[in-house]
Amino acid sequence: MPPPVKMIIDTDPGVDDAMAILYALSDPEIDLIGLTSVFGNVTGAIATRNALALVELAGAETPVAAGASVPMVQDLRPPADFVHGVEGFGDALLPAPTRAPDPRPAHVFIAETILAHPGEVVLVPVGPLTNIAMALDHAPEIAKHVARVVVMGGAVRHKGNASPVAEANIWQDPHAAAKVFAADWPMTLIGLDVTEQVICTAADLAPMVEASPKCGTFLAKAADFYFKFHKESADIDGCHLHDPAAVIAALDPSLFQMLAAPLTVTVDGEEAGRTQERAAVKGASLDGPPVDIALGVDKARVLDRFRDRLASGRLP
Repeated sequence: MPPPVKMIIDTDPGVDDAMAILYALSDPEIDLIGLTSVFGNVTGAIATRNALALVELAGAETPVAAGASVPMVQDLRPPADFVHGVEGFGDALLPAPTRAPDPRPAHVFIAETILAHPGEVVLVPVGPLTNIAMALDHAPEIAKHVARVVVMGGAVRHKGNASPVAEANIWQDPHAAAKVFAADWPMTLIGLDVTEQVICTAADLAPMVEASPKCGTFLAKAADFYFKFHKESADIDGCHLHDPAAVIAALDPSLFQMLAAPLTVTVDGEEAGRTQERAAVKGASLDGPPVDIALGVDKARVLDRFRDRLASGRLP
């Protein structure tokens, strides 16, 4: 069996972020060597606290580095507390963490960790891409040494969820996204085109409550708030499996149907945050690094993997 994949998750926890992080900590094929926090679903400070609290809840030793609290250029948009709750985990609360974050800023942590393990680290940003763009500015050579970047974000042939054309993570910092998509590194985009096809229900989380009572009870309670939002906004009995899908894609891209194409990001105006194949943009140069854009998904197998790992009993 090959060694576990070294992974950094850049996160703005967030209910589905918590799902993704606990999934990663429960999958024996993942060595979660870092979490980096970013504003988005919650403020930057709450994101750092939540990431630390999740690691402690799971009894893990994963370091957490605090990252950006504001976008690179545009003004900070308010957190989506109506989706995730003011504290990020709906009505579920975790004790204040006892650990301190890594002393390095997130972008420095990302760059130094990638360079310390050339060709081995998979970077999975599931929030706004500010830390990732800053890491590129700090150490451009990471583009040659990262194993892959798997972004949860974008809506290429799908309607947006933050505006009619924009997905929330890209919309929160489109200038950072444009920099990340322009970098010449291996990148996969797991956007609304596929994440909204995978629906997680309360029944899917129930086996985790039995197998890992501490983490499972927390996640089930946090998810209740998230499920209510999806019921009210989309009449779904469950939730879209956004962030966990990106972590799963980093391990098994065969579960997704990909199109390789350069991407553009609209950075301002009414369509800020819009992600498009470059060929679909009138007058755009077709030059640019191709991105593996997920447009199809084996939703049953993705959900099975998510549910089975959480129910494995590897977490307390």
